[in-house]
Amino acid sequence: MSLVVSQAVDSPLTRAAIFLVVAPGRPAPISRDQGPAPRAGHAGRPAVSHARHAARHVLELAAAIMSRLEDAATVVDEVHGFKFFDERDLLGFVDGTENPTAQAAVQATLIGDEDPGFTGGSYVIIQKYLHNLKAWNALPVERQETIIGRKKPSDIEQRPFDKASYAHNVLTNIEEGGQQLQILRDNMPFGQVGKGEFGTYFIGYARSPDRIEKLLNNMFIGNPPGNYDRILDFSTAVTGGLFFVPGVVSGRCGSAGREGVNFRKL
Repeated sequence: MSLVVSQAVDSPLTRAAIFLVVAPGRPAPISRDQGPAPRAGHAGRPAVSHARHAARHVLELAAAIMSRLEDAATVVDEVHGFKFFDERDLLGFVDGTENPTAQAAVQATLIGDEDPGFTGGSYVIIQKYLHNLKAWNALPVERQETIIGRKKPSDIEQRPFDKASYAHNVLTNIEEGGQQLQILRDNMPFGQVGKGEFGTYFIGYARSPDRIEKLLNNMFIGNPPGNYDRILDFSTAVTGGLFFVPGVVSGRCGSAGREGVNFRKL
C-alpha cells in the first residue's frame, strides 16, 4: 500500500487530521501485571506525521503509516484534529481569514526559480499549542479582540489605527522591502474534555523557511523585542518542527514546475 497522499496546495482544506509524533525505537512490551513498561529514552528529535484527508479515511491512513513503522518507531503523542464551528478555533475566532488563494497560494508556498534544485517543494512548520481556555474565556470580548486584531462575532478586521502593536494579526503580517510575504495556514483545533486539554495544531506552508522564522520571531521575541504576541499569555507551544516537503508530479518525487504540483503529505 502506498503511503503517498497527494493533495494540491490550493485544494480545499480538510475537515479532520491525525497528528502522530514518532521517535526511533520499538514500543516497550506490555506486562499483564505491571501495565505498560516505561519507554527507553529516544535518541534524536521526534518526527511529526501529519495525516490530513477526509474524516472517514484519516484513521485508516494513520494505521497504515504505523503498520509500516512499527518495527522502527514508537508513537509518543497522538492528536485528533477537527474543524470547528464556522471555521473558528477554540478561542472563538475565525481562523485562516487572510490565507492566500488560487495562484497567490501557489506563489506563497511553492519554491520557485530562486532555488532551482528544490523547485516545486515547500517548507512546512507544525506546532502544537495548548490553550488555557479558562483564563481566555474570563477575558472581556473587547480584550480578546484587541489581542487578535479582529472582531469576534463578525470576523471584521479592526481598522489599522485601532489595532494594538502586539495584536496577533499585526505581528504575523510579514513584510520585506514593503512587500507582504504570505504563508498558507491550515490549523486544526483539538481537545479532550475529560483531560481538560484543548489546543490548536498550527500548520504553515511557505516557499522559504525565512518567512516562518520571521513570523515566530515576531510572535515570541516581539517586534520590537518585548512587544510579543499576547496570545502567548494563553497559548503554549509544546512541540513542533520544520520540514522540507519535496514536490510530486505523476506520483514521482523531484523537481517540478509550479503548475499541478502536489505535496507529499507524510
